Amino acid sequence: MSEEISTNVLRAAQRATRDGEWNASPPTSIQEMIAGVRLCRRCGLWRQATQGVPGEGPAKAALMLVGEQPGDQEDVAGRPFVGPAGRVLDAGLERAGVARGDVYVTNAVKHFKHETPSGGKRRLHKTPDAGEVTACRWWLDAERRLVRPRVIVALGATAALGVFGRATPVGRNRGRAIDVGDRARAVVTYHPSYLLRLSDEAAKRRAFAEFVADLAFARGLAV
Repeated sequence: MSEEISTNVLRAAQRATRDGEWNASPPTSIQEMIAGVRLCRRCGLWRQATQGVPGEGPAKAALMLVGEQPGDQEDVAGRPFVGPAGRVLDAGLERAGVARGDVYVTNAVKHFKHETPSGGKRRLHKTPDAGEVTACRWWLDAERRLVRPRVIVALGATAALGVFGRATPVGRNRGRAIDVGDRARAVVTYHPSYLLRLSDEAAKRRAFAEFVADLAFARGLAV
């Protein structure tokens, strides 16, 4: 029976990936969505990535966190937020009183976009462009339909573009509950990697405190 289910899920994922360009045959389960992201060819980023990285978390979560894209470690592991930014996220969630196991965590773009300098081995992050975010929004919308979160937290500007479908600057939109339809609201805050890049310790502490406050605000909305 399990082999039959797996085959059916894979076939459904193949249909979703094939037809995704026309927004037809969307995945009908988390399992189909996961398999479809692994197979996705909706934009060219799959060619340089190790694998597509789907979201993870409870099938029905009140709170969904959306990042930008998988990083180097996420690309290898096939899981979101397992690298340095993930550790910052975990620390912020703990301070905000949110258990990571209770939230659904994903990214606006499911493949790692990067460049490797000539002669180097380290893969350096590149920000996805608007076309790549738009192509991958089909999967993000599918995750929203399946998980049905009450609150979505957009971590950074690229995530906000994926969630809202338009540029939504972080600085001007923090601390607000923004209606995104389907009885859900969204909150915009910093991406954890932004906190890692801050060199001034006072600025880093201040930004982390704001990050925690935003997560706590989202937690309160989700109750």
